[in-house]
Amino acid sequence: MTMAAKGKPVSKSSQKIEEMGKEIVGEISAGKSPKFSTLARTRSNIIFDQKQGYLRLGKTREERTFLNYSQSRRFMQTVAVAAKCHKFVNENLHTTIRGLFYQLKYSLGEDVDENVFSEQSESNPLIEDIEVALELKREDLNLNANRKGVLAGNMKVMDTFGNERLEIDCSKQGRSGWAIPSDVDNDIEFVDVKAKYVLVVEKDALWQRLNEDGLWKKENFILITPQGQAARGTRRLIRKLADMGLPVYLFTDSDAWGWYIYWTIKTGSINLAYIGSDVATPEAKFIGVTMSDLDKYEFLNKMTINASDVDLKRAQEMLNYSWISKSKEWVTELERMIKSKKKLEQDALQGPRLTFVDDYIRDKIKNKEFLP
Repeated sequence: MTMAAKGKPVSKSSQKIEEMGKEIVGEISAGKSPKFSTLARTRSNIIFDQKQGYLRLGKTREERTFLNYSQSRRFMQTVAVAAKCHKFVNENLHTTIRGLFYQLKYSLGEDVDENVFSEQSESNPLIEDIEVALELKREDLNLNANRKGVLAGNMKVMDTFGNERLEIDCSKQGRSGWAIPSDVDNDIEFVDVKAKYVLVVEKDALWQRLNEDGLWKKENFILITPQGQAARGTRRLIRKLADMGLPVYLFTDSDAWGWYIYWTIKTGSINLAYIGSDVATPEAKFIGVTMSDLDKYEFLNKMTINASDVDLKRAQEMLNYSWISKSKEWVTELERMIKSKKKLEQDALQGPRLTFVDDYIRDKIKNKEFLP
């Protein structure tokens, strides 16, 4: 078996990059123009898979070859990114996509006044190309994405970091909770998961409120906040918990931005359609906040906020998404917001008393008052 640095077996990621390199060398040896092929990540090649319930790439492919004037630079850059990622994996070292850019920001030669990369906007899409072509995630290439998201609940994490294996008890993280890393697949395991379901709360402020009340302990659920739009690691973690059989419920603001956080977790996003099956949770349900809550909770009618033109435009855009417009319940919510020009924050549920939000969540889940 081929060995990487420090005696570790070569990883699947390293092997796939090497296979890609061997194909290129083989084409050169055969006197052919080396090429790189991957699925196109264009908007026209992104489809909503109704059967699976998430956004994914279609079958259209794109190819770039070295002996093509308009493609040669991009081909060279793609190979440079792959080679550098291969080095990171074999050395068992991690960096960010920004770090990768600086690793590749060097001149092509003493007599060539041109860098491999001049801007990070050149290297970022090539990372995604390689992810798609090799059927890997950037985390498998030792590239960390933004770390954002916090968790508390009855579960343990076995985290192998460096030369140390750590056991993290997520029920004993105090007021801060466990910070969700960008990579929740490699060298990390979720064990002893004893919760009944997962509750994802849009805002950190509400997460802190519920954590202080100890609601997740009383009701035995895993409490997560993505702190706004969910990062890759948080979406992947939610998917993994759903794979363990845990129902997933979302609790956000009653506006287009909060609702789209839900839909991004549920169906994936256009930007991450190339890893849709890994980060989407189609079985997720929405408990609120909804415009319909104005009919059930009288006090909320005094808590509404005027929706801005940007809010209303975003709501209209959501109505144009086929995967959203197919749900009559969501069409009703969006149209009501647009017509009334009002929105609600989840924080408004603290109006009667700070702990009212606890009762709201309990009642919604107990009575199965969900939006699809």
